Amino acid sequence: MKMTTKPRYTLSVDERFEFQDLQAGQLDMVPGNDPGHFHILKDNRSYHAEIVELDIAAKRCVVKVNGKTHEVTLTDAYDHLVKEMGLSTAVLHKINAVHAPMPGLVFEIVVKPGDEVHRGDPILILEAMKMENVLKSPGDGVIKTICVEKGAPVEKGQLLIELA
Repeated sequence: MKMTTKPRYTLSVDERFEFQDLQAGQLDMVPGNDPGHFHILKDNRSYHAEIVELDIAAKRCVVKVNGKTHEVTLTDAYDHLVKEMGLSTAVLHKINAVHAPMPGLVFEIVVKPGDEVHRGDPILILEAMKMENVLKSPGDGVIKTICVEKGAPVEKGQLLIELA
């Protein structure tokens, strides 16, 4: 089996441009005044960048540079190997339940049975340690059953909502 050397990292911008073997120190970059904002100097040019959307698991983000939006994806040696083998790293499985991540009180239920939800939509607010924690839908689906009531105490791991 012939082994080929693949770049450590490949950065793809808008699926049109690729940059390989990027090193962390190649850009002169400082954080801006707001979270997710950066000031970048490259080749004597100034850029203002803002992270608009970030999906760490998918190694994907949407970045606005000087007012123009770009989709950026990062692949590493593992991704290159999987692609070379003709496989996929995508894991498609349906999440059909939401469990309490910690003990607390149900502060608010945002959804009702029959509601259609998408990944990241708020579905329930859990009060724990004097903080309100918004629980979001782990995937797309329809609310099948709500297993708790507003004001009810819940234990870690307790079933809160079932999705269909």
